[in-house]
Amino acid sequence: MHIDLHNHTIFCHHATGCIDEYIQAAIAQGIDVYGFSCHSPMSFDKNFRMNLEEFSQYCQMLQTAKAHYADKIEILLGMEVDYILNHENLIEQAVLDYPFDYLIGSVHFLDDWGFDNPAFIKQYSQRNIEECWEQYLLSITKMAQSGLFQIVGHFDLLKIFGHKPKDIHQQSIKDALESIADNHLAIELNSAGWRKPIKESYPSKEILTQAFKLNIPITFGSDAHSVEQVGFKYQDLRHLALEVGYTQAVFFRQKQSVVIDI
Repeated sequence: MHIDLHNHTIFCHHATGCIDEYIQAAIAQGIDVYGFSCHSPMSFDKNFRMNLEEFSQYCQMLQTAKAHYADKIEILLGMEVDYILNHENLIEQAVLDYPFDYLIGSVHFLDDWGFDNPAFIKQYSQRNIEECWEQYLLSITKMAQSGLFQIVGHFDLLKIFGHKPKDIHQQSIKDALESIADNHLAIELNSAGWRKPIKESYPSKEILTQAFKLNIPITFGSDAHSVEQVGFKYQDLRHLALEVGYTQAVFFRQKQSVVIDI
């Protein structure tokens, strides 16, 4: 079964394409279960996400699309939510209260630094990367412990511009993965890294292998920000999962996991 749970639309203000265009592309690719996960509204970083009025429209349009395409593809309602360490109050209660199929928890910020945004890449030279990795991995650990999410988005996103974690970070990686396992979250295999300077998947094969040993379930996401990116490198992600040892993946209906063969 072909699933893709991490996808954006024009509602994010930095992606292109409407809901119907993404769904039609997914159907054309033979995707069986397709989830939308636009960036959630937040009083911070407003230019890269919907506002609360658009949030209501987003939910209504997804419900309409889910019913309209039900005989062709299963549409899931999700959202990607930013987790900022010590600023959990920035998460809108409306997002937590809505009956989504799943929420993806992602770390894009270290304090107020949007480290994956090319506009702020110069800050890497002004920071201690080892300390950044420790703060990032602690954020992942705390996010998993929050009980708010079903999926961990792009586990090692901080490597996006080539700053990979080093041996000194292995304990923190282990702590984060154990927290994910203990709290029954899934990790997504995200192909967007192949579109970025790092030119590899999130997470790396090494980290995915550790996740497999901890029996952490996986799901798949192309992290599409344009219709052309729908299903991006899915077969590469699938082969990576199989190489590591995975034979099954999960998706979520009403925040309950559904296990499928890959």
